[in-house]
Amino acid sequence: MRTAPAVSQILQLALSHHSEGRLREAEDLYRRVLQTDPDNAAAWHFLGVLAYQRGDHPSALEHIQRAIRLNKKEPAFHGNLGLVLHAMGQREKAVQSYRRALALKPGYPEAHYNLGNSLKEEGRLQQATVAYRRAIALKPDYAEACNNLGLALQRQRKLGEATAAYQQALALRPDDAAAHYNYATALLLLGDLARGWREYEWRLNEGPGFASLHSTFAGPRWEGDELGGRTVLLHAEQGLGDTLQFIRYAPLVARRGGRVVVQCQPELKRLLDGAAGIERVLARGEPLPPFDLHCPLLSLPLAFGTALDSIPAEVPYVWPEQRLVTHWQNNVNNACSRRIGLVWGSNPLGREAGFDAYKERNSCPLSSFAPLAGVAGVRYYSLQKGEAARQAQHPPEGMELVDLTGELRDFADTAGLLANLDLVISIDTAVAHLAGAMGKPVWLLLRFDGEWRWLTERRDSPWYPAMRIFRQERPGDWDGVLRQVAKALGEGASTGVEPRLAR
Repeated sequence: MRTAPAVSQILQLALSHHSEGRLREAEDLYRRVLQTDPDNAAAWHFLGVLAYQRGDHPSALEHIQRAIRLNKKEPAFHGNLGLVLHAMGQREKAVQSYRRALALKPGYPEAHYNLGNSLKEEGRLQQATVAYRRAIALKPDYAEACNNLGLALQRQRKLGEATAAYQQALALRPDDAAAHYNYATALLLLGDLARGWREYEWRLNEGPGFASLHSTFAGPRWEGDELGGRTVLLHAEQGLGDTLQFIRYAPLVARRGGRVVVQCQPELKRLLDGAAGIERVLARGEPLPPFDLHCPLLSLPLAFGTALDSIPAEVPYVWPEQRLVTHWQNNVNNACSRRIGLVWGSNPLGREAGFDAYKERNSCPLSSFAPLAGVAGVRYYSLQKGEAARQAQHPPEGMELVDLTGELRDFADTAGLLANLDLVISIDTAVAHLAGAMGKPVWLLLRFDGEWRWLTERRDSPWYPAMRIFRQERPGDWDGVLRQVAKALGEGASTGVEPRLAR
């Protein structure tokens, strides 16, 4: 029979393996400890931590809860249980676990930090801010807490404080790509495009959370010089809306003497085949032709030194196929005085961490559009795709909502339908960008902490001359936004601006 010191030695050896990444060896030793001492709380706890690291959250939950039953007074057990619960989407239970850990050990900076993360995802931003500040007070070199403090402040539209927090994070960790990226979004929101574009290049870092935002290509990057007939590959990154927003730069690249080839998402290939300045369009996954240089689409503003007063905003810069316009003309009722397209649900691509929280924050339930039902002389058309499209089956009472989206295979079809509408009302999604790129009047419904491209306070957009922005006055207040929209529709309001037409 093993003695207690022998068990302790095995546990120490297991921890050594664990800390150095030899997880299989660590697990074998933890289980050896438990064969001898089934009530060893530390072994159960670290076995749970190991399961969490492997992504086996149910096992992690079971093991750490067992450790807590054996020893309720160890703060690390409660703190790590919170991590597991957060990963499983049980954020309120995670908050409770962190608070238990802090009741046992108030000076526990990691628990304050993780508490802040769960509170932030729950939308309890003021409480999250307090938690991050306590973590930093206990651990002044806590760069991750400084960065996430910036995020919590930015979502409260406290941009001055947010930029200071990002700067503090970068002073502690100058090569932190996430902090640079977040700092960039704050600068761009503030309209400081010169510094913002430079910082935004950190999104191309290969670190965790950034690899999905771009593709890696061999060969040199184009940075804005004259091309002299060389071929440039412009490649899409991030979401469909980003591609639609920044494809406007393709004609400018061509004017620098380049032959422009575009790689984009399959949903956009047919549409972009007709865009100005582009010689060839390929969908991701298709074999690429030879090219001399490449550039991610969202690096083009930096290459051209884009400032607020030099944003290339001549519209339209994408056009629908005439045969698709004619097809949809036969399906849209022309008797109504106004035909308005609606989009209410977010369906972002390429997002992993925080996906559900982002989607919830950026989506407006169709039921909130009820004030629009009372506007006379309007027929509404659903432009909604994805899981939120099911809401079209139950529109608000009194709203005439026509759903033709079953025929929309890609954005070329959507553009043909939009050409037959008078106005698009949309949350921040790719359809809003499509309407803006076509020069179609579009009213954007923007969440309280809108993305950097929409700046702050403005009711118009320098990117899309035919856009009008309706902003939440407080987080989650879609009902207030839709009351503003209904009032504007009832008054027969137009976009309030005339688009600058491309020549």
